[in-house]
Amino acid sequence: MLRILCTIGLFLCFLLPLHADGSRYYQVPALPGDGVYSLLRRYKLDDFNCNHEEFYRLNTIDRNTGLIVGKYYSLPILLYEFNGKTIRSSIGITDYPLAKEIQTYNETMLGDGLRKDSFKESKVLWVPYHLLNCPEEVKRSDPKEEPIDNPESVEMENGLNLAATEGGSRRFPIFGRENEYVPLLSTKMKGRVYYIVTGHGGPDPGAMGTKSGHTLCEDEYAYDVGLRLARNLIANGATVYVIVRDPNDGIRSGEFLDCDYDEVIWGNKPIYRQQLARLKQRSAAINKLYEKHRAQGVKEQYAIMIHVDSRSQSTQTDLFFYHHPNSASGKALANQLHTLMKRKYNKYRQSGEYHGTVSTRDLHMLRETKPTSVYIELANIRNAFDQQRIVLESNRQALANWLYEGLED
Repeated sequence: MLRILCTIGLFLCFLLPLHADGSRYYQVPALPGDGVYSLLRRYKLDDFNCNHEEFYRLNTIDRNTGLIVGKYYSLPILLYEFNGKTIRSSIGITDYPLAKEIQTYNETMLGDGLRKDSFKESKVLWVPYHLLNCPEEVKRSDPKEEPIDNPESVEMENGLNLAATEGGSRRFPIFGRENEYVPLLSTKMKGRVYYIVTGHGGPDPGAMGTKSGHTLCEDEYAYDVGLRLARNLIANGATVYVIVRDPNDGIRSGEFLDCDYDEVIWGNKPIYRQQLARLKQRSAAINKLYEKHRAQGVKEQYAIMIHVDSRSQSTQTDLFFYHHPNSASGKALANQLHTLMKRKYNKYRQSGEYHGTVSTRDLHMLRETKPTSVYIELANIRNAFDQQRIVLESNRQALANWLYEGLED
């Protein structure tokens, strides 16, 4: 039997179970911050639904189960002994283009450092499950080629035209039944347009952590803070677009927010599974709305990206901010928010210390969106101290309030 060397972090040898067809499934340990989606994405398997289903089947887990750091999981990668001649004869196929895809995949894994040796040296071929079992499943098209729906919605015009007098009440179902009526408290933000973009969603829950036996999903906590921020902005006269949307969650109370997969993108479109397509889907929606408002003469438009980071359990972080290296306005906005947070921490944290940072990142959502953009990381979802910042409802509201104050400045 072949012994397969696992090359991620630990160089451990283990024997894989033999299948009837002579293949085996490759196994790897979950790393800190891994969820099913991020683990499959590392091995270029996340584009295909059947890979996700096979992962759940192989490991006998359901969609809401978090991964245990250090535990080995079977990936939808079949292992075959390479006979030293051809990929086709090794696997028992005649399709030359398919063999080339398998070769390219193995070379990519080697180039990414996920394989220690080439298949020719180790005599072991890695074959992604979808290539043999669901070849009809193809990558979804680039969303830039599709029209972006912009259905008429009260969220498209939520300024004074919907509440002619200060203190008027407007209804926004996106916030949930208990919070859908938003009084107009002021007109401080009139004339500004904000795009609230919370991380991940739909098929990808993002970073995951655990607390008291509950799974914490990045997309749920980022979304709740994003909704609370959006409500604050609307209450003060801004026009706000909630780009990632959940049809039934709204603003939620309590500590533990259930992980689900029903989020959609603006226009009620399903969220793409493949990462780049998903990001393009969001930036395209924002840019189309941006051009509409720019044509109307709107000069102040901002995109606020809200995420929750994942680092080792021992790493404690404060809120930190990214801006694109070529965006002077993004840098100014990030510094403005950073300054506000530093002031709040100085007032409310017993030590008065704040260790949040502002730095540059060449991220798609900072580079490809036309409004002034800032990317915010709220906490380390795996650190017990940081978890309090997002798990406690009062803290989620405080984050939204403080971010609003920073934007108001």
